[in-house]
Amino acid sequence: MDIDKATPDEEGQRLSKVVAAQVPCSRREAEQYIVQGWVRVDGKVVQEPQSRVAGDQHVQISAQARLQAVEPATILLHKPAGMGPEQAQALLGAASHWAGDASGVRRIKSHGVGLKALLVLPPQASGLSVFSQDGRIVRKLIEDAGLIEQELIADVTGTIAPDGLARLCRGLVLEGKAMPAARVSWQSEQRLRFAVKGIAPQWLPWMCEQVNLKLTALRRIRIGRVSMAKFPLGQWCYLAPGERF
Repeated sequence: MDIDKATPDEEGQRLSKVVAAQVPCSRREAEQYIVQGWVRVDGKVVQEPQSRVAGDQHVQISAQARLQAVEPATILLHKPAGMGPEQAQALLGAASHWAGDASGVRRIKSHGVGLKALLVLPPQASGLSVFSQDGRIVRKLIEDAGLIEQELIADVTGTIAPDGLARLCRGLVLEGKAMPAARVSWQSEQRLRFAVKGIAPQWLPWMCEQVNLKLTALRRIRIGRVSMAKFPLGQWCYLAPGERF
């Protein structure tokens, strides 16, 4: 719907005031319409409630505008290999938001603030990466990290030792201490599937070396009950409300 604005002063009126007066709604609701991307000024989305609008500017609210509760966001990224957490987080902009995101969460600018990288993959690995503002999820993926199963696909070269698969499954010995057992199986002649708890992904190259294999590529496809599904490399989506690790 189009909004006709009251006559502004010389500096223009605050956008949130204009929206609140004309919808009508509270000032807080007007700010939510703006930050959630429903408001355009002269055809361009403006997400800053403090923006000033002049009398000759055209303000429009989308006919589909629906306010969503402002909840902390958790973002799932298909991280490319060769990126550290800071470089990966830089991908979390509007341009790389997966068009197939079925979470129902509408992207707002504040979702990019205060994100914490969790269960960080080593730079050489690709796959499912998690960034969250939600304190509950942050605590779970830190405090219960050793209890959450991670599924990874490892491309390898070399000829595995005769008892290699069994050694990987029952747990290798590192510095005199047995590592946790793992579920390991062949996906193809040069590809292993690891399902591990309490073993950080950065240990997988070392584990492969102990059975005469060289890891050439590593990709994480699942954390707990959350899988990467089919979203493309370098793109991201929201963790859906009700979805749990």
